[in-house]
Amino acid sequence: MSKNVCKRIIVSLKKGKRWLNKMTGLAFSKINLRYSNSGKDAGFDLFRKSSGFTLIEIIIVVVILSIAALAAIPLMSSAAGVQIRSATNLIAADLEYAKSMAISRGQYFYVVFNEGTNSYQIEDQNNNIIQHPVKKGFPYVMNFTEEKRLNKVDITGVSFTDDKVRFDCLGSPDNGGTITLESDGTTATITMEPITGYISISL
Repeated sequence: MSKNVCKRIIVSLKKGKRWLNKMTGLAFSKINLRYSNSGKDAGFDLFRKSSGFTLIEIIIVVVILSIAALAAIPLMSSAAGVQIRSATNLIAADLEYAKSMAISRGQYFYVVFNEGTNSYQIEDQNNNIIQHPVKKGFPYVMNFTEEKRLNKVDITGVSFTDDKVRFDCLGSPDNGGTITLESDGTTATITMEPITGYISISL
């Protein structure tokens, strides 16, 4: 390629660049003149951010807040409701634990309830309180009053004979009965069937 041709290409590129810059500047100046009318609200300025909300945005926010409020109602209703569910599940689990211990050890195990102290405990056949399997070194006693996460729950009724139930080596209870719990007006009942030892919860 000759030097003259190269020079012509370079000159053409420079002219094209100047023309493009000129047209770009002209276009932006026309846009500003068209949509900005000396500070009046005749149009809008492309470089000015909008400070308001659209109707759709407001509706979306209201809907989200409504859903959040509905979701919070059960939580705000009371911690007592959560506590009484936890307490019923805990008692049911401990009854099952005493039953499994009686089967695995081949001896009697008792669950003894005390409405006066708002507590219950698991005892072996010699009426000694067994050790807690998780809290090493502690007796298997659950006192709702002393337990912070369950201190709103009260044991209001126990219908087992002598307020206790005994499991034999087959896992059968010596009697059936119910344990009634109450927390801020909410009542729950744990029922154990005789012979089978089937446990059900009613809230």
